[in-house]
Amino acid sequence: MKVLLVYPEFPNTFWSHDFALKMVRKRAVSPPLGLLTVAALLPADWEKRLVDLNIGPLTKEALAWADYVFVSGMSVQRDAAKEIIARAKKAGKIVVAGGPLFTAEYATFDQVDHFVLNEGELTLPPFLADLANGCAKRTYRTRAFADLTKSPTPLWNLVDLKAYHSGAIQYSRGCPFDCEFCNVTALFGRAPRVKTGAQIIGELNALQASGCADRVFFVDDNLIGNKPAAKKDLLPALAKWQTEHHPMRFNTQASMNLADDEAMTSALVKGGFDAVFVGIETPDAADLAECGKTQNLKRDLLEDVKRLQRAGLEVQAGFIVGFDNDKQDIFQRQIDFIQRSGILTAMVGLLHAPPGTRLAERMRKEGRYIGPSSGDNTDGSTNIVPRMGIKKLRAGYDDLIEEIYSPAAFYKRAKTFLKEFAPQRRAQKIDPRHLAAMLHSFVRLGIFGKERFHYWGLLAWTLTHRPKLIPDAFRMAICGYHYRRISEITRQRTPVENPFAEFMAPARQNAMS
Repeated sequence: MKVLLVYPEFPNTFWSHDFALKMVRKRAVSPPLGLLTVAALLPADWEKRLVDLNIGPLTKEALAWADYVFVSGMSVQRDAAKEIIARAKKAGKIVVAGGPLFTAEYATFDQVDHFVLNEGELTLPPFLADLANGCAKRTYRTRAFADLTKSPTPLWNLVDLKAYHSGAIQYSRGCPFDCEFCNVTALFGRAPRVKTGAQIIGELNALQASGCADRVFFVDDNLIGNKPAAKKDLLPALAKWQTEHHPMRFNTQASMNLADDEAMTSALVKGGFDAVFVGIETPDAADLAECGKTQNLKRDLLEDVKRLQRAGLEVQAGFIVGFDNDKQDIFQRQIDFIQRSGILTAMVGLLHAPPGTRLAERMRKEGRYIGPSSGDNTDGSTNIVPRMGIKKLRAGYDDLIEEIYSPAAFYKRAKTFLKEFAPQRRAQKIDPRHLAAMLHSFVRLGIFGKERFHYWGLLAWTLTHRPKLIPDAFRMAICGYHYRRISEITRQRTPVENPFAEFMAPARQNAMS
């Protein structure tokens, strides 16, 4: 059996980092971890190839080689996935689809032959058994959750890791919290399941042996969802591994209550983590209560951010506008918080209601659900009717992202961060790849960029006050360029270009005006 695993292309979004990747000579941020795990679950004697359209094209030769085409992806890859499926069917191939996009929207993909949904560790084996017996069904689903201690090491030999900015590992699935707008609990449950520390070390060794030399992203929605397991098993194993191997740098996602646990924070840093993405969402307590973000209530969010920065973790964060309780001053309040916090990577988006969330259910009951989410909450669209009205919301949002990613605001924020940040990692060596990226930024940002005066000012300040952080200053400048370009593209879009505008009834359009 010959299986071609195909990963759809991402559009140019906040998280695609397209403009920044060009400067560091990488093709994509991280490899398709889900498909690589599926590949490891397939029979060992099957021939397998993987095509990541973010790295290279899907050729006619590759399609001709395959008996089956496996496709996976997320909502933001919807259009690219449809193109892949259409090409595969035109070539006469049997298409098997799974992953978050298809788990939520499988009914809309009529060209797919077989759906293997939810967690592949549970639904792939029965599909394979039925396939071997010649009685494969169209859809395989489950409400159960997989035991991650039985999940295999991904088949890293199917990709060229040097094409990616970082490797990827998944330690856990699930989150103990239940935010109204988040579909993590719908997909993976509220009881976080974890791999063993030994499993993760095995995956790290496999990654390093396959050519991943610098950074790994732990893709968990909340790495500290199961705090006891992380403290007792994972983090000590990582700290030990770092002392015995060429050290690597890790980043991940976690809930804001991390700031309450000094021991956990210290263990993360000792384990090699130097960045963490948290969902702050909003500085407004009424909004937090509205969306069930109870873990962010009754705390000083700004001081929490500073505490993590001083401990050696760069805080990246998500912010949302468009809650029912939002007033017109929310846009300036978000700007003020972001600027004071020194959060460089501030992912600000309009409120979306993904399928399976409590928010989507509430919006349907209130007659405010427009259609499927684009999967990109930073593209200036929304799939709900906001109380504020779409014109006011969109105008405020455009002003917000224009301000925070303007050169003056961004570089001021960078300096605020560098004043607080106290990295515990070993000194970074500047290798030829880093040097090439720096030289590229000299030209692109320092000579031709509209941010050139701010760029040189930041480098001069860093060399004078925090010289050991000069690699960070270069990295932040390069990322800031990408964020600015994305904010410019987003502001050029109009609400009419919302891909789901056709679903809006005239009455809803009036409500949004």
